[in-house]
Formats: sequence, structure tokens, C-alpha cells
Amino acid sequence: MADVSIDFQMWWQYGVDFVQTHKLPASAIVVVLFLALKRLILRVLKKRSKRTGEDRRHSINIIEQLGNAILLILLMMLWASEIQSLAISIAAFMVAIVLATREFIQCFMGFIYYLGARPFRVGDWIQMNSIQGEVVEMDWAKTALLEVDPESYNYTGKHLYIPNSQLVTQTVRNLNFLRRYTLHSFTLVLEPEANPYALLAQFRQKTLSHCEHFRDVADRYKSLIERHMDAEFIDIDPDIAIETNQFAKLKVTVSLFCPIEEAHSLQQKISEDWMALWHEAIALNESRRGKSRIED
Repeated sequence: MADVSIDFQMWWQYGVDFVQTHKLPASAIVVVLFLALKRLILRVLKKRSKRTGEDRRHSINIIEQLGNAILLILLMMLWASEIQSLAISIAAFMVAIVLATREFIQCFMGFIYYLGARPFRVGDWIQMNSIQGEVVEMDWAKTALLEVDPESYNYTGKHLYIPNSQLVTQTVRNLNFLRRYTLHSFTLVLEPEANPYALLAQFRQKTLSHCEHFRDVADRYKSLIERHMDAEFIDIDPDIAIETNQFAKLKVTVSLFCPIEEAHSLQQKISEDWMALWHEAIALNESRRGKSRIED
């Protein structure tokens, strides 16, 4: 046992001496071994994700970024004396360096804020100002988004790269709970040629019939969202509002809680129903006016 301990200490001392006297080859060995280990771990996670069907992109991204940080710390420890000497030699230029790298420092602080607050994760849908997309990658400098069209909820095929500094200065909206179902609204503008309230009951019934096939799933998803948000703000029944605009035109606004992939088709079907009812009402009014003229 004592011989094993002596051999271990001897080999350990030999390794320490080699690292101290041959820092460049030692750094190369550390980088190669560490990157090979990280790549092996990521490959195992990706294979497991494909086999189980689970979305592990967030875990893969975190492991990759932590691996890069650990490798950087190891290299800094290896070259600590040289870095210290370099830092002392450039102390007079530190102010200029900070000013020159201010944006990078802000991006790094934004990444630190993300690690602490965790406002979203890889795979979530987020919105920053007018930008909306799915988070596909994140590192210490930037957040990569796959842009989503807010009207059709389809991917546009564009990749957006947002500096992490904006995570601190801009409002970030996490849309992940509205990724499958959305609060979709659209407005029909019409000439005031008929009474819209006379058609409201029939139109509401037609609208409900279009939403009946996903009502149960929408109710469960609504409960999930409201439990997470700790607030009740979703109505799964279609909401229909009738008002006028500044040009004395009629505005019929329909709001739906519906699956994202059906939002556009539902809008077309509901618009078709309203237009059919509306033109029938106009035709009926014109027929009554014609009969009234004949009688007069």
C-alpha cells in the first residue's frame, strides 16, 4: 500500500513538473482530451434524445456552455503566472480595454442574468420587442432565434442573432405556453347595410360548431396555462364583439382560443360564415324595400 502511494506521488509530481515546464504541450493535451470528452457526452445525449423522443436541446446547450467555461478556467489556472504578469504589464491600458470591450462585457452580464433568472430555455418561443421566434441556441455572447411569423405562426426560415445585453435592457416575453394554442383575433370591417345584432346568435352558433372538435383539449390546455400563470384569463368559447370605427364602418371582431395550426383555416371558415349571413341579410332588406315600393 505504501509502495502504491509512493508511486502515485512520484507520477503526480512528474505530471506537475511536466505541466509547469512544458505548458504549451500540456495545454494542447488538456484541450484535446477535454473536447473529446465533451463531444462524447453530447453524442450520448443526442442519441438518447433521438431514442426516447425527448427534447434535450436545453440540456445539451447548458452542458456545452459549461464545458467551454470549465475548459477556459483550466487554461487560466495553467497559465496563471503568465496571465498575472500580463495583467500587471497592461494595467495602464485597462480602462481603454474595458471601453473597447464594453459590449462584450454587457453580453456576458446578460448571460449571467439569464443563468440566474432563467426567463426561458432552449426550445421556448419568446418575443423581444417586435421579434418573435424559437430559441435554438444560446452562448455567453448571443441568443439565436428561429423567427416565427406572428400572423401565421409559421417559421419564416430566418435565423436571428440577438446580443445577450438586450436580455437586461429589453422586455422578454415567454410565449412557450401559447406555442400549441393561441389567443387568435381577427376583425371584419363592413358597411352598415344591415343589423349585425340580428345575426349574432346564428353566427355564434356557427362559430362554436367550428371549435367543437378541439374544445376538450383546449379546456385542458387552458387549465394548464392558468395553473402555471396563477391567474384565470382565458375563455375557450369564441368571443364576438361588434362596434364601429372612426369612419362609421361596422367592425366585427372574433377572438378564439384555438390550435396554432388551425388559426388561419378557422379564420377563413368563420369569415365565410359571417359574409354569407351578412349578404343574406342585405338581400332580404333589399327584397323588403322592393315590396314596400310596389305596395306604395
